[in-house]
Amino acid sequence: MTTIDKVYEEAVAAGLLPGASLIAGSINGETTFCQSFGRASLKEGVNRPFTDSTVCAVASMTKLMTSVAVLQCVEDGLLDLGKDARSLLPQIGTHGIITGFDDEGNTAILKPDSTPITLRMLLSHTSGHEYDWLSPLLGKWRASRNEGPWTGPTVEHKSALPLLFTPGTSFAYGAGHDWAGKAVEVATGTTLEDFMRARIWEPLGIAEDASFYPKTKEGMKARMADLSTLNDKGEPPAVDAPDFDILFGGTDCLGGAGVFITPKAYSIFVSAVSRRDAKLLKPASFDELFRPQLDETQEQALNDYVDQSPIHSRLLAMRIPQSIRKSWSFAGLIAKEGQEGRFGPGTVFWGGVPSTQWFIDRSTGIYGAAFCQTLPPMHPKILELHEKFQRDMYKLAITNSEQS
Repeated sequence: MTTIDKVYEEAVAAGLLPGASLIAGSINGETTFCQSFGRASLKEGVNRPFTDSTVCAVASMTKLMTSVAVLQCVEDGLLDLGKDARSLLPQIGTHGIITGFDDEGNTAILKPDSTPITLRMLLSHTSGHEYDWLSPLLGKWRASRNEGPWTGPTVEHKSALPLLFTPGTSFAYGAGHDWAGKAVEVATGTTLEDFMRARIWEPLGIAEDASFYPKTKEGMKARMADLSTLNDKGEPPAVDAPDFDILFGGTDCLGGAGVFITPKAYSIFVSAVSRRDAKLLKPASFDELFRPQLDETQEQALNDYVDQSPIHSRLLAMRIPQSIRKSWSFAGLIAKEGQEGRFGPGTVFWGGVPSTQWFIDRSTGIYGAAFCQTLPPMHPKILELHEKFQRDMYKLAITNSEQS
């Protein structure tokens, strides 16, 4: 048993995780590590193992796929990263900018704004949107309308929100990828599900293992993992979470959060992205995918935003130390410097609500992804496990490099 096997086996035995799957490889395409642990469900009478064929909700790890889909549409001449997307998405930005809230009158203070909102802004979280569950101001706005945060069936229900700042002037983590996925649908006249199947999943041979609607597909439904949760203090043992709807009533293809996929299939996708597979994008588009998108002001706003509160750091920092400068690409969060024993400079990360995470470390030549289905979101003790996984893969890559 390797060190990392032991770490996850102990986490399963302690009840921190019902199950998990880890996959890593070299950027030349070789899989260097693949291991799964524990169970896919804590439901009574269900004893399915968690494997690399278990169907998982990956939540915000959907964003990387949507960024690729948008860039494919740009290559096709159907979308333009620099054009105002309001004509494609008529409900975007219609509430203007929220500047405050009148508690006595229970009304938001809104300022009209018609600044162009581009796909570049939507994919880099500089459009002015913020998730309402992260923003107290938007939370008040929702409550004043008798609405819950991020609820409803469509992108419009969930994400037609007041903006927090003038588009292009700052950074906030929001539903830009949901809107960008909707732009793909408008531009192509098809669903994001059908577009991704034709342009991403089928070319990579993973179409039977990925969907926005796994419960409608017999081949996937029986393999779905069930979400579990730790207690209110975030302590084990985890228990089944039958009432938690990870889509909060969503029925649209949610480009920021809606894909269900197996660890093996998602890792095939991350591997293809890491080695810049021509099945997905042209070289110039991969350059755009990985390029830091933030100017100096936006980058400072990102770093301030991640450090704004413990919950922001937990959800967004990926356990990257505060001392390491961060930027943002269409792919995800960029660590501009390396961290000794863990990753090299320019490594890109992102994760998802059920404490899932991926990384691409091109300077070291490795990628990896860790899957589980456990709440609360991005639980610190689980992310600590994933960091140990990353460190082990880094150490293995360095050792192999020194021996070759």
